[in-house]
Amino acid sequence: MTLTLERDEARRIAIRAQRLDADRPDALVPLVERLTFLQLDPTAAIAPSADLIAYTRLGAAYRPEQLRSATEDDRLLYEVKAMDDPLTPPFAMLRPVSDLPLHLDRMSRWPDAVPAWSQWLQANAAFRADVLARLRAEGPLLSKDIPDTASVPWVSTGWTHNQNVTRLLELLQGRGEVAVAGRVGRQRTWDLAERVYPAGVEPVPEAEAAPRRDALRLRALGIARPVQVGEAGVPARVEGSALEWRVDPDAVGAAFRGRTALLSPFDRLIHDRVRTQELFGFEYLLEMYKPAAQRRWGYFALPILHGDRLVGKLDAAVDRKAGVLRVSAVHEDEPFGTEVRDAVEAEIGALASWLGLDVAR
Repeated sequence: MTLTLERDEARRIAIRAQRLDADRPDALVPLVERLTFLQLDPTAAIAPSADLIAYTRLGAAYRPEQLRSATEDDRLLYEVKAMDDPLTPPFAMLRPVSDLPLHLDRMSRWPDAVPAWSQWLQANAAFRADVLARLRAEGPLLSKDIPDTASVPWVSTGWTHNQNVTRLLELLQGRGEVAVAGRVGRQRTWDLAERVYPAGVEPVPEAEAAPRRDALRLRALGIARPVQVGEAGVPARVEGSALEWRVDPDAVGAAFRGRTALLSPFDRLIHDRVRTQELFGFEYLLEMYKPAAQRRWGYFALPILHGDRLVGKLDAAVDRKAGVLRVSAVHEDEPFGTEVRDAVEAEIGALASWLGLDVAR
């Protein structure tokens, strides 16, 4: 049976699933378990992506130290590169350790599906053995403290060209052999996975794990295209959309109370630009890589959520030297009424306060 959803309902399902409605979560690790991950990105025009995403859900009670503690002290979250989103190239993320069993079987065979990567690992078997032995004896270590004994260099047209140690560590991380033990500033420290991950974790066979991951991903998104969630949930049709959808049946018909939030450009509510356009009628493009003269909304514009609609973009940046959150523009997709404008201004003030800054126009 295919469910038929009004577009308003589809939007509300997506917002509730991402914990962006008025019913805020109250703890970091259960939030990440619900979202399935927090994206890591070095861009910090406002705040690091993982912190900004956590703040938009948890509010002012959230502090970045909580994330470090959950990752490095309590070992409830672990860092890894994404491998399972068909819409997005690999990126760093924090996942809940509670989901680790659903990934280990697949990780053990990675990157066999990418022949060039697998062949590079095989050609550098001695290099791999050297790195694992070094970590066993001296880990955790920064990548710069690990000698490069590669016999075949990593070839790339991008920044990873000849970055042999880092590339090897990331491939071994993907295989579950090494893991990020912590960070010194922005630099990762590496160790054997057996010393970072909890002992005694039993891998779930991939045939069982894959549909369970799809189901968790759909619960986190509420409604998604099949390319992202496979056969999880039930098929749905959204009025006004010609696309196929899958929806979490437990999310249909639930009460909704909205709020205002300033979202990270990497927020999962908007990461699928097709879904964002289909459900919200919202156009967005991260413009940090564009020349300044070609930007419409700003270097790191924050999408503005109000109730069940995405209503605009905030062009702002932190100026720590001046002690301000500098607001260059509030782009209104449609003219704001007084209620919307007041709510957005209040949220800008709350964000500045959380950052320990004043607002400057």
